[in-house]
Amino acid sequence: MAIGVAKMTRQQSAAEKALYDQTDLLPKKKLVIVFATLALTLLITFIDQNGISVTLPTIARDLDAQNTISWAGTASLIANTTFQMLYGRLSDIFGRKRVYLAAVGCLALADLLCGLSRNGPMLYVFRGVAGIGGGGVTNLSMIIVSDVVSLEQRGFYQGIIGACVGLGNLAGPFLAAGLTARTTWRAFFYLLAPLGVVVGCVAAYMLPSNPPQGGLRENARKIDYWGLLSASAAVILVLIPVSGGGSYFRWDSPMVISMLVIGALLFVFFIVVELRIAQLPMMPMQIFKSHVITVLMVQSFLLGAVYQISLYYLPLFLQNARGYTIIESAAFVSAMVLVQSSCSILSGQYLSRIKRYGEVIWCGFACWTLGAGLMLLNTRTTSVAAIVVPLMLVGAGLGMTLQPTLVALQAHTTKARRAVIISVRNFFRATGGAVGLAVAAAVLQAALRAHLPVEYAYLANNAFYLPTSFASTAAREAVLDAYMAASHAVFLLQVPLIGLCLLVCIFVKDKGLEPTDVREAKKKAAQEGATGSDAHGGVVPVPVATRDGSASADLEANEADSDETPPSGEDSDRAAGHDRPGSEKRSLHDGSVQQSVSKGETS
Repeated sequence: MAIGVAKMTRQQSAAEKALYDQTDLLPKKKLVIVFATLALTLLITFIDQNGISVTLPTIARDLDAQNTISWAGTASLIANTTFQMLYGRLSDIFGRKRVYLAAVGCLALADLLCGLSRNGPMLYVFRGVAGIGGGGVTNLSMIIVSDVVSLEQRGFYQGIIGACVGLGNLAGPFLAAGLTARTTWRAFFYLLAPLGVVVGCVAAYMLPSNPPQGGLRENARKIDYWGLLSASAAVILVLIPVSGGGSYFRWDSPMVISMLVIGALLFVFFIVVELRIAQLPMMPMQIFKSHVITVLMVQSFLLGAVYQISLYYLPLFLQNARGYTIIESAAFVSAMVLVQSSCSILSGQYLSRIKRYGEVIWCGFACWTLGAGLMLLNTRTTSVAAIVVPLMLVGAGLGMTLQPTLVALQAHTTKARRAVIISVRNFFRATGGAVGLAVAAAVLQAALRAHLPVEYAYLANNAFYLPTSFASTAAREAVLDAYMAASHAVFLLQVPLIGLCLLVCIFVKDKGLEPTDVREAKKKAAQEGATGSDAHGGVVPVPVATRDGSASADLEANEADSDETPPSGEDSDRAAGHDRPGSEKRSLHDGSVQQSVSKGETS
């Protein structure tokens, strides 16, 4: 089997190198317009994802879906997670622009249909469709930024992307709360749908277009269908019982057990497909040969869990335990989000200037762990400052980890796998979010059952609903105390998860911003240069400079990744049957050293 896996690894690497290079470094003016378009679309996506959380109680009453309303968030997360991995490889095959526009259109249509929903199941289905579109927008925005921005500027622009995520998280609850209070919750979706259409039209006109090689049928054959089917079925079969277990389904029911077992078996089959069958796997298993990538993926899973728990259960604590209104609740969350956006921009500046990410990630997880620990001190009588300070620390942690961990991942993989590594990372983060919400819901319900008065025990299955009237003041106080105890249990869940992220930072070695193939190519060039110097009287070949002034981009195309050990670029190109598009061989001095110059990066 080892021989078979090694042979397939060589074939997969050859197929990846045969993909056309979509790098297109843009001039400043066009870059600003393209980036603004991406940022605005991303902002709308996160307004859609997080604005709904504060309106769930209102939607539940309007649609008579108090007992199932949490599926509005779960459906979106499951759909988002299921399709995360596919987007990176689809954009490699069919082009970034086409896949991006399809995702924007899917999101806009889903928002319109959400506003037209007349019952809970309709809403949940359309939230699932919105999750598919939103996941595509998030993935492709990050991938396109990596295509159009140089290595040195990437940290800065990814930092702004992180700020847009934060601003979407901030604007979403305020916008949804305001529209719900003034008109109806449906207005929230009616507003987002045309905005999505507008930014989609701008994107269609402004985004760089790199048409794929070959016809539609030829490219369609490159899709990892077995991987797509097995991964999708596995995610759905696992996340549905995990999300509904203990509330909608009994954990020991035959349905739950069967779905979990079949889902686990399908995950195993998916791994076999990626190792032995797929020519262009959605999740190349070779990336996990690098322990740094493995650690960063674990961090992505854990931070995704804590992040989603915070977004969904902070409003519940503030509204049901502390008695704040929707607007007041959104104001508290804004303290966290504003700090997140500021730290995201500042950390991006640091990465671009210093070209290091290790200390930023360490500092981010330290702040996040401290903030999560301080949140355990919250009670029903703590001051506003005691609530805000931990939230600001959590926001600082978010800003210094969400995008810097992505930059670190790109630095530990090859250029050919840039899109895939982003998609896989977002898959782990989304999966962590879905599992985190499910576990938090189980913890919350267990705590409510243990603390609610008998006559209000039904609230354990309807945590987002708080009665407007009570039999007595004592009964009201007892219910609010129960929500406080349940919120405390959820906050306690976050501490070990984010603390583990901090601990495993010791395994993340900072190698700078250059991808592994670039570092290996430069090392090889230096060795050959030393040999050439001895042979030619001390004359050392000089690397070709790129348009942005760095020699690193010249070396990205054809060298192998030392962590992932694919075959050399020469062997890969020969296996693929042709040289990589967009590159050329340049002879330096007497021709003793040749380097591949990536498309759009020649001097």
